[in-house]
Amino acid sequence: MEEKIFSILKEIRPEFDFEESDNFVEDGYLDSFDIVTLVSELETTFGVIIDGLDVLPENFETVQDISNLVSKNKEEK
Repeated sequence: MEEKIFSILKEIRPEFDFEESDNFVEDGYLDSFDIVTLVSELETTFGVIIDGLDVLPENFETVQDISNLVSKNKEEK
């Protein structure tokens, strides 16, 4: 799952090396528009619906955080 998430991130913001960042939001790699785009891509790619209450910056700081978010919403589906 993490490799696919990295792939999606690179499609959204190809100018950044997400593998080098410890915090995508703090480092300025993802802004609010990027997160909305990412949520849409995650929902399509993984067949989940991400709860609007989960669309918080802290859920998009690392690939692990994003992976946990997708897994959580898969279980709730």
